Amino acid sequence: AGFLAGNGLQEITVAVKGMAAVSHLHEGCVIMFNKILLPVDGLSTSNQTIEKAIAMAEAFKSQVTVVCVIDDHAFTGVGIDFDYGQTEYLIAATAAANATLDAVKQLFEARGIPVASSLVEGHAVYKGILDAAQATGADLIVMGSHGRHGLKKLVLGSVAEQVLSHAHLPVMIVRE
Repeated sequence: AGFLAGNGLQEITVAVKGMAAVSHLHEGCVIMFNKILLPVDGLSTSNQTIEKAIAMAEAFKSQVTVVCVIDDHAFTGVGIDFDYGQTEYLIAATAAANATLDAVKQLFEARGIPVASSLVEGHAVYKGILDAAQATGADLIVMGSHGRHGLKKLVLGSVAEQVLSHAHLPVMIVRE
């Protein structure tokens, strides 16, 4: 696996195909990203985010897990309409997620990068991402951010912000 090592306290900048990350290293510290988690959310996952994850995986010779989290409570309704709607939603969401996972996996496979995929159901998408990171032993999460502002951010929230706030591992946010 690729790595960066530091002697003494210093600041380093890692440049990987047009992106830079700044890290503070302590004496004897080694930075390695052996396992990268790439959360995707269907059509809105940008090629830019995927390309950054590919670049990181190539630079560090990392394994990648692509994960898609389906919000299993996204559909709301009452009574029998809810049951029918929920089932139809989950069927459609699962099919769309699997298609996305397959397409993204093919991009990594074409570059010779070891890749796996995972489909997770959960009410809080950020928790699904963090659970997947823990389950796969990820060293890094690479994810996009839609860059919502104001009322949209207040109403819809920011999955990237929640992941960043609760993660116990490095998170690279790619602005889409």
